Amino acid sequence: MLVILAGWINRQQQESNDYLRTENQVLKELVGKRRILLNDDQRRRLAVKGKILGRKRLEEVGTLFTPDTILRWHRKLVAAKHDYSDRRKKVGRQALSHEIVQLVVRMATENPAWGYDRIAGAIQNLGHDISDQSVGNILKQHGIEPAPDRERTTSWATFVKTHWDVLAAIDFTTIDVWTKGGLVTYYLLFVMELKTRRVHFAGCTVQPNEAWMKQTARNLTNCEDGFLIGNRYLLMDRDTKFCESFRDFLGHEGVEAVQLPPKSPNLNAHLERFMRSINEVCSWDPGSRGSFGRGGGDRSESPSLWTAV
Repeated sequence: MLVILAGWINRQQQESNDYLRTENQVLKELVGKRRILLNDDQRRRLAVKGKILGRKRLEEVGTLFTPDTILRWHRKLVAAKHDYSDRRKKVGRQALSHEIVQLVVRMATENPAWGYDRIAGAIQNLGHDISDQSVGNILKQHGIEPAPDRERTTSWATFVKTHWDVLAAIDFTTIDVWTKGGLVTYYLLFVMELKTRRVHFAGCTVQPNEAWMKQTARNLTNCEDGFLIGNRYLLMDRDTKFCESFRDFLGHEGVEAVQLPPKSPNLNAHLERFMRSINEVCSWDPGSRGSFGRGGGDRSESPSLWTAV
């Protein structure tokens, strides 16, 4: 009786297994090449049941997934149970935010002479906690050189943008005038404040010698109404009329003369464009004196023989 009962039970299980195998084959035919996506709970349930059966019996059952896949799910399930990484205390300094990194890069780019300490101090004044070492690491990651090398390799566009508020430009233009003595060339000197585009007529002369240039420098840097008050740099070409004594006098008054490379009018484009407007549009009338701003009306008492009308 026991043998008969055991044989009957075995036959029942065999028939159940045959049905499950047939059902799996039908499902595979229906699914075709489409991938079956399971959630975590479904994978966990199959992994537990598949581990009980083992590789050999899984191959006999012929499941929708290979035995290797089901056993891999089980290994990950066991590994996750013993994973305590989320309970570990995180150590080390917190990573700097993207905002601070961009701020460091911007300060280093716009201020070529600033070192790591000064950049770190400026950022700390804005309420961010950062060390000079962190500043150095950020600049190295972005390929930015230290202050001495960065200052030597600063582009002209960066220099102008950085010192825009304290930058002025100076240049000569000429006009030929018929006088009783014949055709005479007058040299007209203009100074422009780049931030406001305000233009000052510094004067004109037929002989712009060293004495005249030094007197012009005194007028421009006069502590009461000098046009260059508040400006730190003065752009000029390499014209010999901008003599060494003229540049030295400006330097003593806190205005650094920046001589441009030869044949580079684009580096002083704003004043060059104003000169072009003067030559193309304006006519000249003797016997006047003055200076003009962007609208052409601001006059002063600087000595001159001509003014645009």
